[in-house]
Amino acid sequence: MKLLCISCMKREEVTATTLVEWFYRPEGGRDEPIYEYRRTYHEFPSRFSGRLQWNGSKDMQDVSITVLNVTLNDSGIYTCNVTREFEFEIHRPLFRSSRLIHLTVVEEAGDDFTSVISEIMMYILLVFLTLWLLIEMVYCYRKVSKAEEATQENATDYLAIPSENKENCSVPVEE
Repeated sequence: MKLLCISCMKREEVTATTLVEWFYRPEGGRDEPIYEYRRTYHEFPSRFSGRLQWNGSKDMQDVSITVLNVTLNDSGIYTCNVTREFEFEIHRPLFRSSRLIHLTVVEEAGDDFTSVISEIMMYILLVFLTLWLLIEMVYCYRKVSKAEEATQENATDYLAIPSENKENCSVPVEE
């Protein structure tokens, strides 16, 4: 779990001395120092011993740390204090910032009965809809085929020329 802390931006040509302090406060407890950077990295003996890792940048603008192997007991408030003293020729301004990070760790969600049932229902619905679509396609195909046959029969009725019957001839034939 990366605990993100960004300090003030500084330009490369401006030198500065930076102090970064990380504290942890459990619910209802007091702040405990857990990590510090003052020219070198230092991890304090705590419940996090061996599980904290520097995750910041070399220019000390990102002063984040990572908590490895997070447990439920790691829930609480983390404080990142950054003190930076800029080194100008005339004066040495001091910049301080503090960031609070509220971390709540929850158990990993497992497959509960409701999610299993909903997944099964989803697959049943998918199969049902596929079969319904297939039946609907066959029904429409048969209906269109019958309509085409009826159209062709009507067309042949209009195109059929009845043979002339000699008995009903209206024009007399002269010899």
